[in-house]
Amino acid sequence: MKIIERIKIKNFGRFKEFSIGFDQNLNVLIGDNEAGKSTILNAIDIVLSGSRSKVENYGLDHLFNSEVIEDFLSSNKKYENLPILYAELYLNDQSNKDLDGKWNSDGIPAHGIQLICEPREDLSKEIKDILLQDDDNFPFEYYSIIFKTFSGESYTGYRKFMQHILLDNTQINNEYATKSYIKTLYHNSIKDAEKNKHHNEYRKHKENFRTTILKDLNERIEDYSFAIRTNSKANLETDLTIKEGNIEIQNKGKGRQCFIKTDFALKKNEKELDIILLEEPENHLSHINMKKLIRRINESENKQLFIATHSNLISTRLDLRKAIMLNSNSPRPTLLEELPADTSKFFMKAPDNNILEYILSKKVLLVEGDAEFILMEAFYEKLTNEKIEDSDIHIISVGGTSFKRYLDIAKLLNIKTAVIRDNDGNYQVNCIDRYDEYVQENIKVFSSENNDISTFEISVYETNKDVCDNLFLAGRKTLSVQDYMLKNKADVAFELLDKKADTINVPDYIKNAIEWIKA
Repeated sequence: MKIIERIKIKNFGRFKEFSIGFDQNLNVLIGDNEAGKSTILNAIDIVLSGSRSKVENYGLDHLFNSEVIEDFLSSNKKYENLPILYAELYLNDQSNKDLDGKWNSDGIPAHGIQLICEPREDLSKEIKDILLQDDDNFPFEYYSIIFKTFSGESYTGYRKFMQHILLDNTQINNEYATKSYIKTLYHNSIKDAEKNKHHNEYRKHKENFRTTILKDLNERIEDYSFAIRTNSKANLETDLTIKEGNIEIQNKGKGRQCFIKTDFALKKNEKELDIILLEEPENHLSHINMKKLIRRINESENKQLFIATHSNLISTRLDLRKAIMLNSNSPRPTLLEELPADTSKFFMKAPDNNILEYILSKKVLLVEGDAEFILMEAFYEKLTNEKIEDSDIHIISVGGTSFKRYLDIAKLLNIKTAVIRDNDGNYQVNCIDRYDEYVQENIKVFSSENNDISTFEISVYETNKDVCDNLFLAGRKTLSVQDYMLKNKADVAFELLDKKADTINVPDYIKNAIEWIKA
């Protein structure tokens, strides 16, 4: 099984410098927008393809890190300071001596391939003339595009060291992307001798159609004749499609197209595809089809998968220990491989959750249920006189039994987390002893220290008796207002928010939590 062991990038896309090792089976890239997930997939795709035209289609002005270009243009613009772009893939294929050498940025013996984009020395005079101009004109057109193995040998798309495919479901309705996908699958599924035969037979059938079916028509036409195109834009590979049943993939809905393409690629055996790159596979998929897709991914064998996703379901069901966390505010990735196995398994089986929202947050108020979630934003705004969306703080409802699972992640990612929970009649046991191994500088548990105020609803009532009696006392026959609030938690919270948000008082332990998380 051929795998990519590590990638190293310089001045490529989102990253000025980036390096990370990969799992041999599954790598799930998680991050907010502009965090670099697509950069990593594109870098792998380009280097494996060895395609100069692919680089040109992207455009060096789009591939280069924009901040690096801006820094250069604001400097003295010396030729010797022009930035270089490279992307290196370190491979495990030690049997191929063509990959072995020191032609890499580390200068150490290794196996791998790379893309290098650097100023052309033979055009140095022209480049220097451009740099002397007053306007901000960067000489992208004067850069070379070089693909080399670590032995220093050049390679192109005609010589591939690994078979791979990129499925970008954000471009699912793009005809070019669909044709490229089908062409790639065809190339990865067929032997050279078969391909030659297919092209030869297809050309013969086209010619036969001209000489037989079109014969009568052409005999009636003087000077001109009808024919079938046979150029590079009209051949077997451009005419191929994939069918499910009797329907072509292009005529399927977007969600079904996503599923078919991914499913088809995952089913290819180990001799046909080594690497599969999936860009947001959840796009256009229903909840059921997403679960089916996750099952397909888990069943896939003898392939190394790279998945960029925004989906909570995909991230958790595929094992958070395989996640690579990318943050737009930091160039350094974070791995969750040290997450306890039981916590990872918990999220695989737990109800759908807000795990990505939590992972991508700086500060979080973790609350126990719907009632707390409904009122917490109003509490925050009352205490701070600001909208919570203007802060770096998120409110997430997780259920009391899940607090420790989230705190396992908080310890690894250093997410400042305030747990707001009920003491359930025993503050010492439920709020102190239970979290003894978790509480640290960035983690703190908040609850009423009074065992008689055992739940959120009791604390709200005790802090707002007049307000609650005014809203809920009328019509009470058997239940007290407090009992009514305990039996109708979410409805009561919504009514308080709807009618009394401006006058409701905030319980002390929640005040403390908000002040701590905001600091």
